[in-house]
Amino acid sequence: MKRIHIPLLAVDGGGTKCLAVFADTDKSIRGTGRAGSCNYQGIGVESAARELIKAIGQAMDDTLRDHQENHVQWDVECAVFGLAGLDTEHDRRILKQMVEGVLQQLQIRVRHLIVENDGFAALLGATNGEAGILVIAGTGSIAYGVNGQGVTARAGGWGHRVGDEGSGFWIGKQAITAVLKAADGRGEATSLSALLLPYLGLSHVEDLFNWTYGDEYSVEKVGELSRLVSQAAAYGDQAAARILEAASEELYHAARAVIHALEMTDKPFKMILQGGVLQNDERVRGMVLGKIRRITPFVQIETAKNDPIYGVIAKGLAFLQKQSKT
Repeated sequence: MKRIHIPLLAVDGGGTKCLAVFADTDKSIRGTGRAGSCNYQGIGVESAARELIKAIGQAMDDTLRDHQENHVQWDVECAVFGLAGLDTEHDRRILKQMVEGVLQQLQIRVRHLIVENDGFAALLGATNGEAGILVIAGTGSIAYGVNGQGVTARAGGWGHRVGDEGSGFWIGKQAITAVLKAADGRGEATSLSALLLPYLGLSHVEDLFNWTYGDEYSVEKVGELSRLVSQAAAYGDQAAARILEAASEELYHAARAVIHALEMTDKPFKMILQGGVLQNDERVRGMVLGKIRRITPFVQIETAKNDPIYGVIAKGLAFLQKQSKT
């Protein structure tokens, strides 16, 4: 049996997609695998575990693409899992047990296992230990921060049922509400109905209501509707524009809460914006940045759009480097 030793397994498990990579200490990627959402809060533990197995399994196959061995012993020095849905210690216990089960099923032996929230892993990797704020608005939303003393804080990210304001899901949900209100005569006329209905394969507003309470409804599908809101706003739809303005206000409040909690208003720090909403919708991005710049003059906007997986990799490599010095 061939023994393969790999320094790092890094997994970015978000609410939309899961990306797994095997990497060397020089940051070179040896294998990559992808799967769907692995946020257990949205799809359940079993489904999240299946997506992790799929992504890591693909990365294993990719790593072995130039080898002929059928029986391989996988030894990983450090595995870092940045997972959506890790918001409390209760979540941590559930996800750590899930990850350990996934690694056992794949027969991967890991010497050091780190299970973190996907946002914190991305933040600590992206800032390289320096002060910074990470605001994420993808399917879900949250703000994280770390100051110069290493103190961390977060705001938002309480899930789609009671939080995730300003996220793709939140924007999509507001769009559905706007369409229903317009149909009732309780809200202003909007072109959103002409966009949402065909996108979902529906014919009438009543069908939208039935879809919302039916089996085909999902957080991910509602999150996809945010792109249609951006499209409608670009064409001058006022209802859509107001939804995006409200989203930017929510994201700003989350970022401001973290900045104040870490006492960074008058100190220089990096701000990183991630997630489909903030990276693809210039209207929302511009409004959030405009509001932030008014309360803190020393913010440095990080414009790089690197995938969060590189933050997870950086966190793992920093851990390995620290271990080598002890």
